[in-house]
Amino acid sequence: MPQRIAGYTTLRLGGDARRLVVAHDRDELVQAVREAGDPRLVLAGGSNVLVGDAGFDGTVILIRSSGVRIANDGEGVLVTVEAGHSWDDVVALAVAEGLADIEFLSGIPGSTGGTPIQNVGAYGREMAELLDSVTVLDTATDEVRPMTAQECRFGFRTSVFKRSSRYVVLDVTFRLRRDKLSGPIRYQDLVRVLDIAPGDRKPLEDVRAAVLTVRASKGMVLDNDDRDTYSVGSFFQNPVVSAAAFEKLRARALEAVGAEPPGYPHGVDEMKTSAAWLIERAGFRKGFDGGHRGVSISTKHSLALTNRGDGTTEELLALARDIRDGVREAFDVELGPECVLVNCAL
Repeated sequence: MPQRIAGYTTLRLGGDARRLVVAHDRDELVQAVREAGDPRLVLAGGSNVLVGDAGFDGTVILIRSSGVRIANDGEGVLVTVEAGHSWDDVVALAVAEGLADIEFLSGIPGSTGGTPIQNVGAYGREMAELLDSVTVLDTATDEVRPMTAQECRFGFRTSVFKRSSRYVVLDVTFRLRRDKLSGPIRYQDLVRVLDIAPGDRKPLEDVRAAVLTVRASKGMVLDNDDRDTYSVGSFFQNPVVSAAAFEKLRARALEAVGAEPPGYPHGVDEMKTSAAWLIERAGFRKGFDGGHRGVSISTKHSLALTNRGDGTTEELLALARDIRDGVREAFDVELGPECVLVNCAL
């Protein structure tokens, strides 16, 4: 019997699945994938996926595995987490155990298995820096095997997992360090909330609390009573352009709006800029809906596109297209989605 997918995503959007299976542990997950055939869609937290209104004409596998193992290996602390385990619960546990480097990733919704897929990051820390290895089911060879961080081929908000359905993440192992203090804090939002100088370090609990405060103020901590959190977080990815293209953007922005866009060195001869800055300067303000029923930009954060309660996937995509096209016209920069699109297209 078809089952609605929308309730398993943070956007609460998406049509029916032809078949839905729940995997409560690793063995059930491996078995479900082997039996599903194609097409299949593996979901856990559903925090980074937009499913089309037509749904998914295949098997949706819900990952509900859980469990955390902590071990010392002489070079640090290895934390192994089952794929379906709530990511923020892992961060809370690590902070309580005095394990540093993960505190900056507090409040990110979704499951632990999703973190390497997206190479999630925030406030100067990303998964590629923390990950030791991933255990996967390789559907091409039908074997369960470990993959090193190098094999994951991490990029900015992407990985080998995001570009291919070949691998199903079963568990993730992080390498953390024992320290009561965070790494250096450089992002202005946290510096302001903690009332410190840039580069200072603070107790892990204080940094986690500050991150949660900042994220909540932007509608980025899930809350059933707050429609601004009915989103995939940042819908658009911060664009990375060549150094030459950034200089053209800089000149165009100075002429058009009298201000310079943010720019951060990224890789070799590349610059990363702010999608939120471009969106706002192109005239798309918080709360903007463009006449599209039931959806809008978040009232708290211009990068989040939200379902206000009676929206559809196509309405959300129409709003996203308006924003993408407006930014292209204003600044000649192409915005792309950060989330995974299933049976739909921008």
